[in-house]
Amino acid sequence: MWNESTKEQLANLPKLCETEKVPLKDKPIYIHFFIGDCDWFISEYDGEDLFFGYATLGDQNFGEWGYISFTELKNIRIPPGIHIDCELFAPPLRASEIVEIRIR
Repeated sequence: MWNESTKEQLANLPKLCETEKVPLKDKPIYIHFFIGDCDWFISEYDGEDLFFGYATLGDQNFGEWGYISFTELKNIRIPPGIHIDCELFAPPLRASEIVEIRIR
C-alpha cells in the first residue's frame, strides 16, 4: 500500500459505532483509500482491522455504507503490481462534502 496510514493516525479515528447517531450526510470522513475507479471513504475504525465507511467500486451510482477490512485493502493489486493509495483528511470532511458520496 502506498502512503499507508500510521498507527497514530488510525488511533485518532472514532471507534466503530461511535458516530452511529450522526446522520450519514454528516459522517466525518478521515481517510480515502483509492485505486483505479474504486474508492473507500473511512469514518470509523475498530482499532484492529475493521473500518466503517462508504465504498464505490467503479460506479458511483451503486456506492454504499458498510464494513471494510483493512487487511483486504492492503492486499489489493492491479497488474503489474499497482497498490492501493491513501490520503488523509485533516480536518475530516463531512460525507456530504465529498462528490463521490451520494446521499440518497
